[in-house]
Amino acid sequence: MKFHFTIGGSKLKQLHIISTGQQTTSEFIEKVTDIHSFVDFIHLRERSWTAREYITVIEQLSKGGVPRNKIIVNDRIDVAVVTDVYGVQLASHSIDVRDVKQLFPELYIGCSVHSVKEAVVKEKGGADFLMYGHVFETASKPGLPPRGLHQLKEVVKSVNSPVIAIGGITPDNVEQVACTNINGIATMSGILLADDIKNAVQQYQKKLVK
Repeated sequence: MKFHFTIGGSKLKQLHIISTGQQTTSEFIEKVTDIHSFVDFIHLRERSWTAREYITVIEQLSKGGVPRNKIIVNDRIDVAVVTDVYGVQLASHSIDVRDVKQLFPELYIGCSVHSVKEAVVKEKGGADFLMYGHVFETASKPGLPPRGLHQLKEVVKSVNSPVIAIGGITPDNVEQVACTNINGIATMSGILLADDIKNAVQQYQKKLVK
């Protein structure tokens, strides 16, 4: 993994932020530009955006100083390739990871998984990392029971690929998640919708010290 930050000499687990779908593009760009130096990866996951909108946002982020090798695009392999960002995050409905890896070996490829079986399959297919969740209850998955820490531990034990945990992770529970030997966490509203975004990202960082 490329980016590591330290606090008092201790290495941090990775911190990924994911766009929320609840902000205008200008709001999103402004917030990400303010905090990009404090996070490892920025995921663009906006189902309503066209390819052109994705490209425009990536170009504006780049102009604002956000490195393209910190940007991961959800599902849109075409956008990721054209804009030369670091990688793509594949969902269950996306093109199979084997095909993407074969055609675009330079892309850093993540796969969203929800079980041990799925994690093992995606790892064998060539996934560079796995995003597992949702760990805790979250407003983005209303009515769906969380998978919990035990299942997260089972996924981590079953694969060699880096595992990023997602779903309802807050500064109050992030230490519980970090104890499962994950490689990092991902958050949406916990940072990007916080009243004090810089304070929020620092609170997560402090709890992610290994």
